[in-house]
Amino acid sequence: MLKQPIDDHQSQFLEAGQRVILREKDALRQLADSLDESFAASVSLLAKTQGRVIISGMGKSGHVARKIAATFASTGKPAHFVHPAEASHGDLGMMTRNDVILILSNSGETHEIADIIAYSRRFSIPLIGVASQSDSTLMRQADVGIVLPKVAEACDENIVPTCSTTMMLALGDALAIALMKYQKFTPSSFREFHPGGALGSKLSKVSDLMHSGDKLPLVNEYSAMSEALIEMTQKGFGVAGICDGHGHLTGIITDGDLRRHMDGLLDHKLSDVMTRHPLTISHDALAVEAVGLMNNHQVTCLFVTGQEEPRRVLGILHIHDCLRAGLV
Repeated sequence: MLKQPIDDHQSQFLEAGQRVILREKDALRQLADSLDESFAASVSLLAKTQGRVIISGMGKSGHVARKIAATFASTGKPAHFVHPAEASHGDLGMMTRNDVILILSNSGETHEIADIIAYSRRFSIPLIGVASQSDSTLMRQADVGIVLPKVAEACDENIVPTCSTTMMLALGDALAIALMKYQKFTPSSFREFHPGGALGSKLSKVSDLMHSGDKLPLVNEYSAMSEALIEMTQKGFGVAGICDGHGHLTGIITDGDLRRHMDGLLDHKLSDVMTRHPLTISHDALAVEAVGLMNNHQVTCLFVTGQEEPRRVLGILHIHDCLRAGLV
């Protein structure tokens, strides 16, 4: 796309946009520098909680709270957003003594959050407060308070919630990721909460995509060559796994192996033709790892094995399976 010359008005718009982003960048830097023991205490409190994280806030803080709740939930910590006004009309009953409450309020004096604060104190529900005023009602009542740096909003008039909400959003991410590290939340765990979409595909396990049971092209190492050819033809993977009497994989025969032994092929023993110590992958590996392995070794399929018995075949994975899953 060709860039058009910028006129004076457009130049002013560009400068205004850059100024906003740089101001928010500076606010985030100040937030990072200000994190102290209260942040660590908040993560510890979240980690100890047996119930859910109840997150609340009014106005723009409420929109940020919704996103933070979604981030917690997707990283293994059950959480949901409670609107402070709705809380005053019955939704307080959604909170239990096993939960922890996280309230966002730049001033710490938003009147709509008063009922949630009072409810948390009445029933001894742990409360984490986030505000820029350390002596505000919210911060005085909270069990743990995280003070946001006092920075101007990104607009010249200093009235539109911008830098303050950006800091809240980043703080929520920081809490969620720190908790995720503490709980040793892995990509495989993440997959459980994201089974759909591109992200879910990338986090698919080999066991999610592999073929197993009667679909496996396997023959005993003492079988005739004709049996291996029939198995390869019927199963359609272009490969046959050769197993010993214990069902352990000892080698594979590929289309390439057959072409290299065409002269008197049916008279050959399987052990004379097969490739020993074939490339395999564990059933609990990520499918993207299998794709990388196949690409690096220029093969189109892998036999899948277990961890307890590394040579026992559990399945087979073809590059086409990964292609259908959107991994290639």
